[in-house]
Amino acid sequence: MRIRQMIAEDIPAVAQIEKECFSQPWSEQGFLDGMKDAIFFVAEDPQIVGYIGMYRMPPEGEITNVAVTPKMRKKGCGRELLLRMQQWADEHGIDRIVLEVRSGNEPAIHLYRTCGFEKIGVRKNFYQFPREDADIMEWKRLC
Repeated sequence: MRIRQMIAEDIPAVAQIEKECFSQPWSEQGFLDGMKDAIFFVAEDPQIVGYIGMYRMPPEGEITNVAVTPKMRKKGCGRELLLRMQQWADEHGIDRIVLEVRSGNEPAIHLYRTCGFEKIGVRKNFYQFPREDADIMEWKRLC
């Protein structure tokens, strides 16, 4: 598996993964617009099988989405994407990363915890379709 920075030509494949994984997916235009203010990485094996995005607001970042195709889950793809984003954050002066995750999404919460994220709060009724709370999680650079 190879992790690399996303380019505009990757958007159709990334948008397809987004549709498979989320009840309210970003559009292709949303990804194109997002590339102006966010950094995205994709995982290839050899096709694009996952992606991660983060808005950059040094010294902070906010994860937009993490998604992996169902056939590649539990194979380290999500972890590799998160670790690459944390490495990029370290290299670009980002000391803190936050994200929201559905409170009932135990596999994702476990993944984030293994990558050093901690729960810092809850946003009640944050998600729709279905309505659900969001756990707010945070990662801080150690030094």
